[in-house]
Amino acid sequence: MATHLKNLSDFSGSEIPSAAPYRFGIVVAEWNAEITNALYQGAYNSLIANGAAAGNIETYPVPGSFELTSGADILLKTGRFDAVICLGCVIQGETRHFDFICNAVANGISNVSVKYSKPVIFGVLTTDNQQQAIDRAGGKHGNKGDEAAFTAIKMAELAKTLEA
Repeated sequence: MATHLKNLSDFSGSEIPSAAPYRFGIVVAEWNAEITNALYQGAYNSLIANGAAAGNIETYPVPGSFELTSGADILLKTGRFDAVICLGCVIQGETRHFDFICNAVANGISNVSVKYSKPVIFGVLTTDNQQQAIDRAGGKHGNKGDEAAFTAIKMAELAKTLEA
């Protein structure tokens, strides 16, 4: 798919269930705050627009994307959340640090989700440059925060459906 031709956050044609019955935790990296704040606004607004009560959304900042995994683990340990959304942004630099961080975060988030049998959503941008991040945090390619919220709602609904 050619991303330059598409708003990546277009969920038309995909039914989003009501978020009303669920509690969401959002863990947001403070590094690249301009981008992560935009991702957060997208996620929060999408949860609210789909029926989540403001009181059922708790937000916690962590220093950077690497800390998203432990943040999600801490939140799920409380037993209060139906899904956790992890929002961050890692922009390619001149060293291999980018590769190590992106790999660790992706694996860590997946491992936390499996550990607790709860949805932990990967809302982390892994871009080559700042402009690509801007384009995906409310710019011409949509907002990955919206996508993360829609995914959290759908996965919380799936978990509830299968518990019954």
